Amino acid sequence: MSFLRCENLSKSYGQKVVLNELNLELESGKIYGLIGRNGAGKTTMLSIMSNQNPTSSGMVTLDGDNIWENRKALDRICFSRELNITAESGLAAYTVKRYLGAAALYLPHWDKEMAAHLMQSFQLDPKAKLGKLSKGMLSMVTIIVAMASKAEFTFLDEPVAGLDVVAREQFYKLLLDEYTETGRTFVISTHIIEEAADVMEEVIILNKGKIILKENTQDLIDRACYVTGLAEQVDQAVSGLECHHPESLGRSKGVTVLLKSGEHIGSGFDVTVQPLNLQKIFVALCGEEAQ
Repeated sequence: MSFLRCENLSKSYGQKVVLNELNLELESGKIYGLIGRNGAGKTTMLSIMSNQNPTSSGMVTLDGDNIWENRKALDRICFSRELNITAESGLAAYTVKRYLGAAALYLPHWDKEMAAHLMQSFQLDPKAKLGKLSKGMLSMVTIIVAMASKAEFTFLDEPVAGLDVVAREQFYKLLLDEYTETGRTFVISTHIIEEAADVMEEVIILNKGKIILKENTQDLIDRACYVTGLAEQVDQAVSGLECHHPESLGRSKGVTVLLKSGEHIGSGFDVTVQPLNLQKIFVALCGEEAQ
């Protein structure tokens, strides 16, 4: 069992604080979903955890060793970032084959056969230039890098951006097959929450540079509910419980509740209790509070 840990991790750009004394522990052999609003710090966190960006303070350790400029530790980590290629970008003239070849130089466990198979499966022309590829095709390239890296800890930033529904299903199947076969650890950062929820063993919610929740995905869904009714009845039914995102319309009210072990919605009140999916839970936790 291996552990990748962020310890009091902070990152600032001038006066702007992106990450604020963040603490996180990733256990090997799991698929994590990382969700947060735009600007929450997801990409910054993953770039620091893969040594692509220095911290302002704090550290990242793998099995107790600081990963910063630590080749032995970094050989076990891959962060395949979302590609945003502009005409002025130096990567625009790279062919798919050249880009994957460059990735292979930095990833010691690179699986050349897997990369070739996925390129064929995604119907990517190895001679095509990155600057000429659609957003979906660029996502396919980042997926190939992540999968073929064979890194023990693999991070993917918006891997399904621009992919159609068939290609997205293809990716999730690929992810689960690779996870089942190898037991690698994956962190998937995505805005397409509900679609990815089925493959996330644990969900990490990042808001304003802090981890506000890290929990087994199904356990979180099982303990979340939405309570509606007359405001007075709702307030009494949820008294003393953890409530989020209250919404009022006239005399009626709705509120998201996260129940702890042994807790339940008060009985004897004229309220409606409905289950929530992961996307609704995320909106309740971050929708109004995030900026």
